[in-house]
Amino acid sequence: MKKVMVIFGTRPEVIKMAPVIKALEQHSELQPVVCITAQHRQMLDQAMKLFEIEAEIDLDLMQPDQNLANLSARIMQKITPHLEQISPAAVLVQGDTTSTLFGAIASFYQGIPIGHIEAGLRTGDMHSPFPEEMNRVLTTRLTRWHFAPTQHNRRTLLAEHVNDSQIYVTGNTIIDALLLIRDRLEKGTCSTETSVFMNQFKRPYILVTGHRRESFGPGFESICHALGSLANSHPDIDIIYPVHLNPNVQNPVNRILKKHHNIKLIPPQGYENFVALMNSSLFILTDSGGVQEEAPSLGKPVLVMRQKTERIEGLSGGVKLVGTDHEMILNECECLLCEDDHYNLMSKLTNPYGDGHAAARITDILHRSLNLSSH
Repeated sequence: MKKVMVIFGTRPEVIKMAPVIKALEQHSELQPVVCITAQHRQMLDQAMKLFEIEAEIDLDLMQPDQNLANLSARIMQKITPHLEQISPAAVLVQGDTTSTLFGAIASFYQGIPIGHIEAGLRTGDMHSPFPEEMNRVLTTRLTRWHFAPTQHNRRTLLAEHVNDSQIYVTGNTIIDALLLIRDRLEKGTCSTETSVFMNQFKRPYILVTGHRRESFGPGFESICHALGSLANSHPDIDIIYPVHLNPNVQNPVNRILKKHHNIKLIPPQGYENFVALMNSSLFILTDSGGVQEEAPSLGKPVLVMRQKTERIEGLSGGVKLVGTDHEMILNECECLLCEDDHYNLMSKLTNPYGDGHAAARITDILHRSLNLSSH
């Protein structure tokens, strides 16, 4: 059995890694070793429980008000002894977090080949998103297997002189995870907790998520004021906003939006609850990359409150950039609420990010590559 260490630290990474871990567990010749940095603790634990994943290695690194430099150093220091002891045949990292980059660097120092899941995403701006764009660019330089979600991501990697033989277009594993949870919801086999949670939302609603670091300050306040104006214009529609725990999000959101009776500020939700929220919403306002990928599979239009996105495939259909400008956000929301043709156009397009079989492809590629390298 060849050991494959899977390194991650945040809730989105758990969700996107879960299908891969499950596929590795079912493989006859590969064994996953789950290593979590716990860069984010509470939300990480919720997602691991949902997907029934247990960590062999829990570095438990989260600290109050942690900064990027200290977190990066702690990841390197804590993960290296485990890499030395286990000596896996490969390491898998996902996306663009601090855990991704420094898990990859630590593995590179040990001479362990790295697979990068969700490779090839770019905005072309090292400061947007920050530090994610830097993390993904640098991780590419260390990677042996580039698991690109789309052909566009493959072309991006080729333009950066990545060897074509090391790039594999697999689809995005988030679609694997999403369809699993969606099927539970449609079959009525979701948890009692989710059923009770969703029963409190009786009126039509717009779902909002917002927590990007590059929007903090005036941009984020502009988003909040736009949501307030939208609530005033449509008192018959609710706005549901699971509010990220970061004080840079909590403070302006509570100060500007708490007074509106039809804006429901709720705690961050586990993945099953969140998929249920997406599935029953009218449309979604977000700055999340994952939501941009997931919503098209649920037939939900997405307005992206960012200036740039690395997920450009959806922009030709169900996803539209609106930035943080008050008027732009309001105008696009009004179009979706008042123009049926426009809404239908944005909600009935094929998801360009995957078909639900990405994890199986990744596992098969890894198995074949490791077998070839051992002969």
